[in-house]
Amino acid sequence: MSDHKLKTRDPAATEPQQLSVAAARPTKGSVTEHTVSTPGGPVSFRATADWVVLRKLEKPVAEIFHVYYGRLAEGPAGAAAVDRPVTFVFNGGPGAASAYLHVGALGPRRVEFAPDGTLLPPPARLVDNESTWLAFTDLVFVDPVGTGFSRTVAADGASVPPPADKPPAAKHATDDPKEKDKESDEFFKVNRDLESICEFISKFLSKHKLWSRPVFIVGESYGGFRVGKLARKLQQGFGVGLNGAILISPALELSLLDGSDYDILMWSDVFPSQVAAAVHHGRSRSLAAGLEPGEFLPEVERFACNELLRLLTLGEALPDEERQSIASRAAAYLGLPEAYVARKAARIAHTHFARELLRGEKKVVGLYDSTITAHDPFPDRDLFEGADPTLFSLDRVFSGGINTLVREQLAVETDLDYHLLSLKVNESWKVDGRKHAFESQLGATDDLRYAMALNPHMKVMITHGYHDLVTPYFSSNRLVGLMKLAPELRQNLTVRHFSGGHMFYAWEKSRAAFHSAAAEFYRSAL
Repeated sequence: MSDHKLKTRDPAATEPQQLSVAAARPTKGSVTEHTVSTPGGPVSFRATADWVVLRKLEKPVAEIFHVYYGRLAEGPAGAAAVDRPVTFVFNGGPGAASAYLHVGALGPRRVEFAPDGTLLPPPARLVDNESTWLAFTDLVFVDPVGTGFSRTVAADGASVPPPADKPPAAKHATDDPKEKDKESDEFFKVNRDLESICEFISKFLSKHKLWSRPVFIVGESYGGFRVGKLARKLQQGFGVGLNGAILISPALELSLLDGSDYDILMWSDVFPSQVAAAVHHGRSRSLAAGLEPGEFLPEVERFACNELLRLLTLGEALPDEERQSIASRAAAYLGLPEAYVARKAARIAHTHFARELLRGEKKVVGLYDSTITAHDPFPDRDLFEGADPTLFSLDRVFSGGINTLVREQLAVETDLDYHLLSLKVNESWKVDGRKHAFESQLGATDDLRYAMALNPHMKVMITHGYHDLVTPYFSSNRLVGLMKLAPELRQNLTVRHFSGGHMFYAWEKSRAAFHSAAAEFYRSAL
């Protein structure tokens, strides 16, 4: 933000707030005004950083932190823009805060990467985001409970605080070890999580008087799973009509993330992304280095859906000669030894592939972006014991960036820690809608199909990075082909993929291309 100190004020100065536990915490939201430089010219906007209180039986149970960017209209100082879409943005995990999309891709400020998405030396540096989506939509970055500054509220912190200059601090469950199980039981569940986000969006639209605005939702990874389900729940259960939904690197069907000896789809879905990695690093024996994904992936996809799928389906029921032939061709695509691929029956887990591809150089490739490499600290050990270069190595970048933004530039005052990625939330996640132990399928594709039929005006975009080994693009491609959409609904669905990984927007070219694709998507949805 070129000028991030124009105005700073307490949101309570202009917006009446209900007495609640929020008033008792040692935190203070803010409203600030800024300008960001973009290729289309400067964009002036107001940033509101605050908490929304969720209630149960009229008692506060949680506070969801968010940052709302609203573009300022030209004209009198402080005038608010009107008739613009408002977009709610969240990440995945479960347990991930919205910081990845906030300061990585969509917000007005972003952390700086090298053009190819690799990390720069510390400290993390914020720069104006030339590809901010503020050019065509207002933005609300939402941190689900247990992430960011969002917390559950303990029972003894629920009473209305007495008036005082320094009211006593509300107790947050995540900051008191005795209350952690309460938080886990309440919000770390599939359906309860969805309900909390729906409640937040409804309350936010009411608080800011935005019910007449076009509404979009955007989610990444498990956040894409959320979008699929929210597209149905928001419209049918909470009365929030949607103009559009964008799923970034989504995990639409969770069963496809966990392969075994007895299923086949995970192995065929990840294969094209593994080949993309081999080509990028010049290891494929079938495809030349330097090719763009669009030049060779159709050929690889055909192999994955035909010969490879035949081997995965039949295994040792195939004649030895045919089985060896298919494994040999797969090994050539992947740049791995034939004996290794044959022994694995072409079921190469992404975690094993990440280590085997460049083992001779004592390097590993990133699981979330296979173009990024790191040195293997223990190359002689059987199991990989180093850090994934595209997950934990990013902590310092996004943690530094989001804390600089909210604490220094947005002037939020709080003694809470910002939870970028909570492994506790992830490990505690539960399925709370299952009616029987045998109901093991958990996905969002059915909900998305239902929502598109419910609202035939809603547009949907699904997008991935070609080099993502965790939520591979080919899985979504297949699922789209199985959705059985009527022609008039199928034209509402856009599928676009980009070079790069799970967070392909870290690549300069991909971020710009994604911005252009999103702008066109919004135009088509309005």
